[in-house]
Amino acid sequence: MSYRQLNLADLKYNFNLTFIEDLGIFNNAPRLKPSQLLLDILEDNIGLAVAIGTEKARSELIIAPILVFLLKHFDNKISLFSGVEFNVNLCQGLTGVCDFILSLSPEQLFVQAPIITLIEAKNDNLKLGLPHCLGEMLGAQFFNQKVNNNIQTIYGVVTTGTSWQFLSLNNQTVKIDLEEYSLTNLPKILGILASFIPKTPDNLV
Repeated sequence: MSYRQLNLADLKYNFNLTFIEDLGIFNNAPRLKPSQLLLDILEDNIGLAVAIGTEKARSELIIAPILVFLLKHFDNKISLFSGVEFNVNLCQGLTGVCDFILSLSPEQLFVQAPIITLIEAKNDNLKLGLPHCLGEMLGAQFFNQKVNNNIQTIYGVVTTGTSWQFLSLNNQTVKIDLEEYSLTNLPKILGILASFIPKTPDNLV
């Protein structure tokens, strides 16, 4: 079993999770203005990504540029990983490839704790990505705890590139924002993503 074989019901009972579902949970995050470079890249890429219609195209042409912008916004004092193996616990199904990982560590050669955000790319149906993303978040929680880096909250994102949905994991409580945020409101999406990064002396911007 791997992240992509998990479902929400099994995760809830196997990990004794409490689910809180509501609209607009992350809607109060301050907006973050995109750079002109990011706007230009997306203007060129969105139509192509949608026309190709695959997760890979959406990941490379829409999602990755947005996450690279976030990396630069924090002056490369966080790290970004794409398509990496993240095997934490085979018996519990916490194994497989993560589409994107954000870590508070600036180390870029390998994934290092604390992992703070996991991003799952989907071609169309966001709901199908929720259990995959949550499984990766649980994996990150265990990964961080192994090195006694018990960061309080881990965040998750499921996105088609043009639609974004956000969730969080705090201990055994999962909050799922039922609102789907459109890429047409890019400053809101960037603001929510930036709000997931705790401000530390090393990454203050």
